[in-house]
Amino acid sequence: MKIKSKAIVFIILSTMFFTQFHSLSVKGEELGLDVEAKSGLLMEPTTGKIIFEKNIHEKFAPASVTKIMTMLLTMEAVDSGNIKMNDKVVVSENAKKMGGNGSSSMLLDTGEVRTVEELIKGVAIASGNDAAVALAEYISGSEDAFVNLMNKRAQELGMKDTTFKNCHGLSAEGHLTSAYDIAMMSKELLKHDKILKYSGTYMETISEGRKQPIELVNHNKLVRFYKGCDGLKTGFTNEAKYCISATATRDNIRMLTVIMGSPTYKVRNRDASMLMNYGFSKFEAKKAIEKNSDVEKINLNKKGTKFYFVKAKDDLNIILERGKENKITKKCVLNESKKEFKKNEVIGYCEIYVNEKLYGKVEVYSDRDVRTYSIFYNIRNNLCNLFDNAI
Repeated sequence: MKIKSKAIVFIILSTMFFTQFHSLSVKGEELGLDVEAKSGLLMEPTTGKIIFEKNIHEKFAPASVTKIMTMLLTMEAVDSGNIKMNDKVVVSENAKKMGGNGSSSMLLDTGEVRTVEELIKGVAIASGNDAAVALAEYISGSEDAFVNLMNKRAQELGMKDTTFKNCHGLSAEGHLTSAYDIAMMSKELLKHDKILKYSGTYMETISEGRKQPIELVNHNKLVRFYKGCDGLKTGFTNEAKYCISATATRDNIRMLTVIMGSPTYKVRNRDASMLMNYGFSKFEAKKAIEKNSDVEKINLNKKGTKFYFVKAKDDLNIILERGKENKITKKCVLNESKKEFKKNEVIGYCEIYVNEKLYGKVEVYSDRDVRTYSIFYNIRNNLCNLFDNAI
């Protein structure tokens, strides 16, 4: 009897597994997307919605896509004020050796002084291993300490498939991540939109203080050949094969795609382009709030004779799936503790909900000087209302 029960359970579980696998395969066929790489993902990064997935939690070597985390920690260090873009960094012997003579190098010399911004360019454009190590040592004192910081940040971002062993992505035992985790750190890096100024640059020359200028050429050829592409990072090693985290924007819509384990760079770029094309065809941007527009009228008395308008400080675009009905609502959250405020003073924010889920928020300000009335005014006002009603 026990054997029969076990057999039944096995059949049920096998059926569930087959059904799940089959449904994923059918879904891919229905989308008309045939990704040749070992793993692939397409995401709308504003909401984090995953549009396409293939083996997104399977662990692979990421090669130089690793440097997305290196760039993220660098940008966070700059934004927090711990370092500055114009800080001078002295290149160590260790950083120089990491560059070697390969294509993933700025060809920095020992003792050479470069700014943080120049090193970021070296990482984002030329995928410089030497630049990555120089930044790591400057931010944390040593590459090992920086790698610890990388792994800590990965945990904070929910990157459960990831273990970093270095800051550059050269093959190392146990240095692994997944397409999903790459998307998570790429999404976070996109919050620092200045990085796109660097990752979206195709060619750059750094000549100050050098007899031989540094010629940087972007390894991400999509920056040049795919409309709207402005980042983020490619990678290749014999172990990892061809990888990329690519992003592009068209008509106020941004798409993010990750490809891992592609057999050639042409297949990698084709798969990435195909996924982003699909995303752009299926989604559209709608302006939910326009900068400086009236968001809501706030009455200060029951008659509505005393009032003010709250206005939006910025635009707020929302990304919606084409052909799908969406319920869009807004809610103003104001600082009610303040008794008076000046014209143009920020007094709260407006939340935008799509299908009852919070999509985003924008700060709002008053269109005039406002002074809220005392309790005595409110009592008098209420008595006047009662009198008016009696008449």
